Amino acid sequence: MSLNLIATLVGFALLIVGLWGILTRKSIIKMVIGFSIMDTGIHLVIVSLGYIQGRTAPIIDASATGDPVLTMVDPIPSALVLTAIVIGLAVTALMLSYAVRLYKATGTSQVQDIKELKW
Repeated sequence: MSLNLIATLVGFALLIVGLWGILTRKSIIKMVIGFSIMDTGIHLVIVSLGYIQGRTAPIIDASATGDPVLTMVDPIPSALVLTAIVIGLAVTALMLSYAVRLYKATGTSQVQDIKELKW
């Protein structure tokens, strides 16, 4: 098994575990943790799909020989993942701040106990 395949499978496993945590947990904090795990799985899948074994970083210098397209990894997946990490961190911080405010207002972090939000 190649390292790319293992990283992709681990990423999909994290994605499924995070989705399961979001959908089955009743505590808001556990839902936020599930979101963070799912976010990490998505990042791992994107990076593992964008990497090609045997190629180098996309840096062209004077010592580069041959066709640069055939010797470099595509930089777009890495740049997208760096951006997604920053956005995921901001979304997680926002969800945690909402969870803290909701706990202060209602006295519970359990979704089923919050009556004001139900239709």
